[in-house]
Amino acid sequence: MIQTTNLLAFRQPGTVDDPLTDVLRAGARQLLSKAVEIEVEAFLSSLAELKLADGRCRVVRHGHGPERTIQTGIGPVKVARAKVRDRGAASAGERIRFSSALLPRWARRSRSLDALIPVLYLRGISSGDFQEALAALLGNDAAHLSPSVIAGLKAGWQSEYERWQARDLSARRYVYIWADGVYLQARMEDHSECILVLIGATPEGRKELIGFQVGVRESAQSWRELLIDMKQRGLRSAPELAVGDGALGFWKALDEIFPGTRHQRCWCHKVSNVLDKVAKSVQGAMKNDLRNICLAPSRAKAETAIEAFVEKYQAKYRPAVECLIKDRAALLAFFDFPAEHWAHLRTSNPIESVFATVRHRTVRTKGSLSPKTAKLMVFKLIDAASKTWRRLKGTNHLPKIIAGVKFTDGIEVIPTTESRAA
Repeated sequence: MIQTTNLLAFRQPGTVDDPLTDVLRAGARQLLSKAVEIEVEAFLSSLAELKLADGRCRVVRHGHGPERTIQTGIGPVKVARAKVRDRGAASAGERIRFSSALLPRWARRSRSLDALIPVLYLRGISSGDFQEALAALLGNDAAHLSPSVIAGLKAGWQSEYERWQARDLSARRYVYIWADGVYLQARMEDHSECILVLIGATPEGRKELIGFQVGVRESAQSWRELLIDMKQRGLRSAPELAVGDGALGFWKALDEIFPGTRHQRCWCHKVSNVLDKVAKSVQGAMKNDLRNICLAPSRAKAETAIEAFVEKYQAKYRPAVECLIKDRAALLAFFDFPAEHWAHLRTSNPIESVFATVRHRTVRTKGSLSPKTAKLMVFKLIDAASKTWRRLKGTNHLPKIIAGVKFTDGIEVIPTTESRAA
């Protein structure tokens, strides 16, 4: 006899009936399960030659582990881990195990979700509010993101930060470096802590975080400590060019630790500094004139544009002119490097763009970060952002720069041999 019921389940408060999300989660589960199956089949195929004494395969499928829930950007997705069995472990002495790269044994969250957590922290979300903040994305059953779990993640980030700070740099070489200091004021502290950041470009054209340190201010001593620490951990080769703003502390420390590194001042900072010295009614025209200098196709044309700028504004806006010409050589250093790299070298935006979220954060509101938490969150934010940093253009020129090849106005200088009559 078929039993029927007229009882209807009431929608729980805060729940959202979204069929599209349900379809996406179901599709994600199928795709993940299929990908794991392909992964384990490839693993077994690579070991197909391993046989037992009776000719049977040594490593075979062994069902699935218990189903578990993985928190992802589209909510919880249930999946079972594939298992394999090593039937010859007793005689061989060492068991062959299968570990999925897609679905690690103890994974409970996707990496994209872990990257989201520090961003939410920097937006002012406290650990007690995470489940409520993520409910719209993950549903009300956002497990594994309780305050205690968030506290555990912070402890893990501290260990990760300490390992990163102690890593060996002896095998690393950086052609260019970008430097900047970012100020954060956590809770109601009387002073701002400055986070000193260095990003380097490898000979392969990849950008990576190489220096990260918290200091009281952006002084020469703070930068000196950071550069000395990097040198003591094996970074012996001086970068060819350093890009940064006008903070004198960095340039003084750089000349002491890596005296062979050339200076390139950030044009974005310089333009802002120059425009601050004139009235707003003049800033539009002056900004266009500065842009003509920055984007000049050659050093000679840039020099000509600077002379025109001086002649145009010297009489009425002397402080703005002096602010520009005092760093004249450092502003035009990029002309001695490949033209494909100019867009990267004229500004410290590789760091500025990373810290846009940090700079926009309200610094004196309820729920602000402690200095220690702020440091970890900024470190994790940069670590997450670094995975999407774009490579430098013209990577084929980077080994040439290391080898000492000269460039004039962005073009490689090819030496000519002069034949003289005997």
